[in-house]
Amino acid sequence: MLQAPQPGHRTMSQHGKVKTTESRPPASSTTRKRLPILDPSGDYYYWWLNTMVFPVMYNLIIIVCRACFPDLQHGYLVAWFVLDYTSDLLYLLDIVMHFHTGFLEQGILVVDKGSIASRYVRTWSFVLDMASLIPTDLVYLRLGPHIPMLRLNRFLRVPRLFEAFDRTETRTAYPNAFRIAKLMLYIFVVIHWNSCLYFALSQYLGFGRDAWVYPDPAQPGFERLRRQYLYSFYFSTLILTTVGDTPLPAREEEYLFMVGNFLLAVMGFATIMGSMSSVIYNMNTADAAFYPDHALVKKYMKQQHVNRRLERRVIDWYQHLQINKKMTNEVAILQHLPERLRAEVAVSVHLSTLSRVQIFQNCEASLLEELVLKLQPQTYSPGEYVCRKGDIGREMYIIREGQLAVVADDGITQYAVLGAGLYFGEISIINIKGNMSGNRRTANIKSLGYSDLFCLSKEDLREVLSEYPQAQVVMEEKGREILLKMNKLDVNAEAAEIALQEATESRLRGLDEQLDDLQTKFARLLAELESSALKIAYRIERLEWQTREWPMPEDLAEADDESEPGEGTSKDRGGRAGQGGPPGPE
Repeated sequence: MLQAPQPGHRTMSQHGKVKTTESRPPASSTTRKRLPILDPSGDYYYWWLNTMVFPVMYNLIIIVCRACFPDLQHGYLVAWFVLDYTSDLLYLLDIVMHFHTGFLEQGILVVDKGSIASRYVRTWSFVLDMASLIPTDLVYLRLGPHIPMLRLNRFLRVPRLFEAFDRTETRTAYPNAFRIAKLMLYIFVVIHWNSCLYFALSQYLGFGRDAWVYPDPAQPGFERLRRQYLYSFYFSTLILTTVGDTPLPAREEEYLFMVGNFLLAVMGFATIMGSMSSVIYNMNTADAAFYPDHALVKKYMKQQHVNRRLERRVIDWYQHLQINKKMTNEVAILQHLPERLRAEVAVSVHLSTLSRVQIFQNCEASLLEELVLKLQPQTYSPGEYVCRKGDIGREMYIIREGQLAVVADDGITQYAVLGAGLYFGEISIINIKGNMSGNRRTANIKSLGYSDLFCLSKEDLREVLSEYPQAQVVMEEKGREILLKMNKLDVNAEAAEIALQEATESRLRGLDEQLDDLQTKFARLLAELESSALKIAYRIERLEWQTREWPMPEDLAEADDESEPGEGTSKDRGGRAGQGGPPGPE
């Protein structure tokens, strides 16, 4: 019997390490709630990442701006101190969150705090996080509080920003729009940094010394902080976009700055073009995956000289799918998901529709999941026939949206109108004995407008029911009840088919028994044949040994003397060597 470890008992941990189990007072529920273990793929961790975007972006944008624009640093010093140490507090809390964020090991979330801490401190992320919190602000005590460049180590948290963006891109419903917004943010940060460097270079070279640098702040309007930043941002935008209309540089520092900006602009254009091409390609790929390509069909109809009226109907059908965001290839879209997950997605979308069908009610849940994966969405245009009277029924239909009419042979007279949630053709895909209509359609069904249907073929149903024989019996019984209510079940024919089936099964059982008897007799004959062959082989071998002891006839001896000496010698040696008597039976 397994026993719980006693206090102080040394046990083996999951990783093969020895650990000592000590008796400790149970932790309070309040402590557990204060320090939970976060799932890195959960919502709480995601929202914390989004929270960390603000302090990282603050340091990334504001520190450089304060360092290059002295008026900005001096005019709002108290506000900067509050914001600086608020971001530092969030940085510190982020390290605490790291120590309480689990990780996956062999697919299982590890929640042991010791393992989490041990893993975190051995990563580069821990080194960067600690380096970003080095209290470089203490140098303020010696050099003064107006040197924000001392906080440049806060940039080391930028990987946290990229992680937040990656998580958001995978979660948002509009990933392409988010990629464009992220690209615009990166462009703004680059232009912002470049404008700050331009103003700092102008201050170093001297304001107003030439036409390239920032004008002399003594001029009216150029002393204001807003004007300084906007002018620098505008000038930097002109350079990085290579629009031109900028003053020619006059000094070496200005030339170097312009060359560096041009190289940066080339790389930026390449990045922008690549990103936009990727976004456009992803959008086209998504459209091609969701909606069929109508360009190929249009080209085919044009080459084959299809009449304009039919071509117009095909184009309207494609346009309806595109405008109303309707998909006809759900199986291809979900093909990369695991089978169980694909089944759950299909069940959540289509199970309510399938459960409306009478013959599928009260069936096993696993059977319905299998059937849901077999449903094929189809869209019919106005006036298009879904089936005609006399057609062979190879599938059933479930109306998801739209209206269909049961019409006469003239296509005008309507007998009934079928709406969403109704179904037809279910009897034709089940082989029910005594079905008077057989597998033939008994009515004309025409779409009044655009109708969305689910199609389930007989082959798919048969494939699924082969694994659920009890469900097949239940469904056949329900179909039989429906036929009885419709007076389309021939009881005599049903009895005759049942009797014929029972007779056939009886004959098959008799043939199986006879085949078993034949196989048994054949096995016995084969065993007797093998035994006889072994006995005969043993007797022949015994006779061979006995004949070797008989005296050689004189005529054979004379012939042996006339033969070559070498040959005779070898034969004698062979004969003498071969004498030994027959082997006895073992």
